[in-house]
Amino acid sequence: MLDSKNSAPPPDLRILPIDAISPHETHDSQRSEPLLEILREAEYLTNPPIVAPIGDGSYVVMDGANRYHCFRELGYRHLLVQVVDYKSEFVGLGVWNHIISDWDEDIFAQHLYEIPEATIKKAWDSNAVAQIMLKNGSVLSLDAPAATIEERNFTLRHLVSIYQANAKLSRTALHDPTLIWPQFPAAIALVIFPEYEPQDIIEAALNNAFLPPGVSRHIIHGRALKLYYPFEKLLDMSVSLDEKNAVLQDWIREKLANRGARYYAESTYQFDE
Repeated sequence: MLDSKNSAPPPDLRILPIDAISPHETHDSQRSEPLLEILREAEYLTNPPIVAPIGDGSYVVMDGANRYHCFRELGYRHLLVQVVDYKSEFVGLGVWNHIISDWDEDIFAQHLYEIPEATIKKAWDSNAVAQIMLKNGSVLSLDAPAATIEERNFTLRHLVSIYQANAKLSRTALHDPTLIWPQFPAAIALVIFPEYEPQDIIEAALNNAFLPPGVSRHIIHGRALKLYYPFEKLLDMSVSLDEKNAVLQDWIREKLANRGARYYAESTYQFDE
């Protein structure tokens, strides 16, 4: 069996019409608003959004919803992306859990009971839409209609909107609160989300049944980072899309020929976000 972590191919980088790309989740205003101001002044694209083809020349954003949102806000018509296939062995799909910090635990719990068509159980329920582990040791299960992706994602968007507007939201792949609380002393709760399949992501995009921000977690072996590709090459509308892609491919070949790209197989932590 191919070891995808050690054998990822070069990234498939393309410039696409932004109208051919659809998100599968809402953007995170806590991240997108400061990012928008940074991108207004930026000269280079560093980390391209990652998209997957979904047929008929359309693509879904797998990773980079906030960047995609910002580029739309800035009026970009073309966007440099990394294209990956959901069927590839180099792609995995998991979830991020949410750490809620800098808020009152009791007030947060009260808001949970106001979610439409939802009930709260004071116990773990593996069939619930989401689980909430409070720092005081209590466990709450959020039960709500979830027969369709639209129903489940509606409830999850409402849940996340509660603390997104009132608290600090951090993401984690961890489930064990004993590992989380020491790292986040101001945390009040950990929200654990259900698993998704690739088809769920595609249906969310096609049906505008968006996930809340920061829930889907795509693991891409061979992810392209730190490109520093000039924005002026994307913004120049006197150049056709085909010409822009030809220039991009020449740029990539030159980078590879001059050892301007390096592959890391290890899992990493980045401290420049």
